[in-house]
Amino acid sequence: MPRTANAHKNAKVRRPPSTKTRGSMALNTLDITVLAGGPSEERAVSLDSGRAVCAALKRLGHRATMMDIVPEDLAALDSPCDCVFVALHGTFGEDGQVQRLLEGRGICYCGAGPAASALSMDKAAAKERFTEAGIPTPRFEVVTAETLDRAVDAWKAPIVIKPVRSGSSVDTYIVHPPSGITEELSTVIDRHGDALIEEFIEGLELTVGILGDRALPPLEIRPKRAFYDYQAKYVDDDTEYIFDIDLPQQVLEDISRQSLRAHRLLEVRDFCRVDWMVDRHTRKPYLLEINTIPGFTSHSLLPKAAARAGISFDELCQRIVTLTMHRSEPGIDRRAP
Repeated sequence: MPRTANAHKNAKVRRPPSTKTRGSMALNTLDITVLAGGPSEERAVSLDSGRAVCAALKRLGHRATMMDIVPEDLAALDSPCDCVFVALHGTFGEDGQVQRLLEGRGICYCGAGPAASALSMDKAAAKERFTEAGIPTPRFEVVTAETLDRAVDAWKAPIVIKPVRSGSSVDTYIVHPPSGITEELSTVIDRHGDALIEEFIEGLELTVGILGDRALPPLEIRPKRAFYDYQAKYVDDDTEYIFDIDLPQQVLEDISRQSLRAHRLLEVRDFCRVDWMVDRHTRKPYLLEINTIPGFTSHSLLPKAAARAGISFDELCQRIVTLTMHRSEPGIDRRAP
């Protein structure tokens, strides 16, 4: 029988999930759909994340199923489940679209809601919020085809050029003098409709994972490439990840505090990753962006930071599921009928 919009509003009493013990952790066995893949340029990474999350949830005793989803085929949302673990990166999965679909169907899901997802994905809009709140972020400008010539005259290398709404460093360029910026700007605008020019901060690249309402240990990233691009993030095995960071403790504490503040400012929930650059000479930190669905692959930074805090990959996934389920109303079935 086809489902109707009214069917999603008919709440049922949920049967209490069975409880089993794995080690010292008591677990409620849940039916969990892991959404992965999607239509974005980060599809391959998302599939890797989804496979890792799904395997972890199964090890924990949950009934987890990984399902692909694209805007043209929403069949993945038809399977009854207690909650959805969103492991979609980039467009559709991280910009609020799938979150709106889940909200409309009354399905419990992990991570930021539609508005917070859309705001975090829009780097320019998020940076405006950071600036208003006094959180330092590199100087920036959004450039379109109509404003390209003026921007070329106004900005001089070194600068960073990237899409306004994308992730995984796709179509990101660092332009150093004496190179011009017209070609890179034109490329990003042609592919994405607009582009973000950002002041280049030469120094240390750091990231801070957020889990619940807690900042995980800051992590320094040292790629062997010119910067932490797609290859360095997901392919290279020689990228270094450093927890013993050569910065004053006060600076590291400030970065952690400001990361948690940014997480709250954009009303992100459950988990995220906050990316920073620290000027090599002044030691001043600059917030770059917030990733609401960071990676869950073998190269990913949130699991590395969690492990540093004594949280295994499986426990990280369980904590995210627990945070998600705590938002559902007691005694109400959030499963898709």
